[in-house]
This record gives sequence, structure tokens and C-alpha cells, in this order.
Amino acid sequence: MVKLRSRCLLVGDAAVGKSALSQMFRSDGAHFQKNYSMTAGVELVVKSVNIPETSDSVELYIFDSAGRETFVEACEKLWGQPSVLCLVFDVSSELSFSSCGRWLERVRAHCQGLHIPGVLVGNKSDLSSRREVETSVAQEWAQSQGLQYHETSAKEMENCEAPFLSLAQLFHALYQDRLQTIQNLA
Repeated sequence: MVKLRSRCLLVGDAAVGKSALSQMFRSDGAHFQKNYSMTAGVELVVKSVNIPETSDSVELYIFDSAGRETFVEACEKLWGQPSVLCLVFDVSSELSFSSCGRWLERVRAHCQGLHIPGVLVGNKSDLSSRREVETSVAQEWAQSQGLQYHETSAKEMENCEAPFLSLAQLFHALYQDRLQTIQNLA
């Protein structure tokens, strides 16, 4: 049994539901904050994820980062060296989706070219009547950037665990690859 720890960076524009998503994940759906409260810095959420078909687990240290531009530079100093990336946009906001490229560039520049596995999350899927970003468009963009794609609704607790399970599995696979490399050198 292996227990790994992974620093997960949670980024995206303000009001896309990053905090709601991380809180619903941490509380197993028991805590949805009905009133919006903007994250002004970085909030830390920790939860362990069991890796299916193994006895291993990954403890995700989720750094929920402010999305408002005025706070981002200060937040970057707190990011450290992330292991995985969770990039979130609102499916009812084309503008928040358009910003994903800028967020990804910022994270990649921060990581100085190191490959960071990640997921793109289209949140607020419950707002289907106000949808501005089609699933196929988001999937295609995610794939072109080497990211997995998930759609969630933190409000309805739909699919909230899936992106974090994917991140844990990506990190676990990275660990397995490195372990294999070390064993091959022996």
C-alpha cells in the first residue's frame, strides 16, 4: 500500500465555481455554499482519494486559487510546485472558457516548462439552458492541450468527484512510471 501526496492547483476565472467544486468534493456533497463568497487568496482543501484496483491512495492538497486578476500575482507566490492542475470554467460563460488558455500559459510559465498533468472542468452543467460552450468544443480544446475533460455541477453534486479522481490517477501513474524507471536502472 502506497500513500502519495499531490499538490493540486485549482485555477480559473472568478465565479466559475472553483471553491464550490472543491468544497463539494471534500464534503462528499454535504456542503454547497449558497451565497457566493469570493476567494481573495489561496484556500487549502485536503482529501485522500483511493486509486481503483490498487490498495494505493493519493492525498490531494488542493490549492483553491483566487480567480480575480487583482489577486492572481499574490496567489502565484503561494502555488509552490504543483503536481497536477485542475482548470475550471463556467459552461454558461464563453468568456471564462476563452480565459483558459491564459490560465494554462500562466501555470506553465510558473512551472518553468515542467509537464504538469491536468484536467479541464466545465462547471455549472446544471445551467444547460444558458450554455455558451459546447461539450465538443471544450473536449477538443482540452485534448489539444493534453488535458482530460469533465463536466460537473457543484450545485447539483453531479460528477464532482470525477475530475479529482482523474487527477489522483494521473499522479499515481506518474509515480508508477518513475518507480519503473528507477527499478530499470537497478
